[in-house]
Amino acid sequence: MSKRSTKNLLYEQVARIGKAISCPKRLELLEVLAQAEKTVEGLSAELDIDMRLASAHLKALREARLVVARRAGKHMIYRLSDDDVAGLWVTLREVAETHLVELRVALDNLTTDPRHLVSLSRAELLDQARRGEITVIDVRPPDEYQAAHLPHARSMPLAEIEQRLDELPRDREIVAYCRGPFCLLAGEARRLLARRGFRVRKLADGVSEWQAAGLPIERAAAA
Repeated sequence: MSKRSTKNLLYEQVARIGKAISCPKRLELLEVLAQAEKTVEGLSAELDIDMRLASAHLKALREARLVVARRAGKHMIYRLSDDDVAGLWVTLREVAETHLVELRVALDNLTTDPRHLVSLSRAELLDQARRGEITVIDVRPPDEYQAAHLPHARSMPLAEIEQRLDELPRDREIVAYCRGPFCLLAGEARRLLARRGFRVRKLADGVSEWQAAGLPIERAAAA
């Protein structure tokens, strides 16, 4: 094999990853699977696409070795092949935010008032949560919290907040987070709690961003 043929092969192999993620729905699949493993049915509902299309997207990601699958009874359950795939999603999104003004404008529209966002550094947030000076709530579904969550965070899924208000402190600030900057759950939680008189801000980070920054995460103990 000539040197040129060898180089062509090398670039072709790397391009397999680019081709696999060159679709918005596949990127969203990576973001969701970075939270926890999911069934095809769950992913189909999450992305609001039919089962056949979800399966086709997952097949493309699987062929690029970005996801793996296992069978559990009648269900196929997918997960990321490694944590570095979640890191790939974070890096790609951050590069897009740096270079695409349209993306920055869209993100700004999610939070019109910067006062609603956490202004602390990640290290400061971690220290204040550890000392109990703030309360961090994870508003994602319970299975995602079980898989991994930020240190000192408590699980409080968005659908449960109204029924669990008495578990939240009114004498210190609450920080709500979900899956990352593109996730809407934390913003909804912030608005709900603010209407109930709580002091609350939204954290743009999710678990993937925390891991990509080299910061610790916690996992729920197995039952």
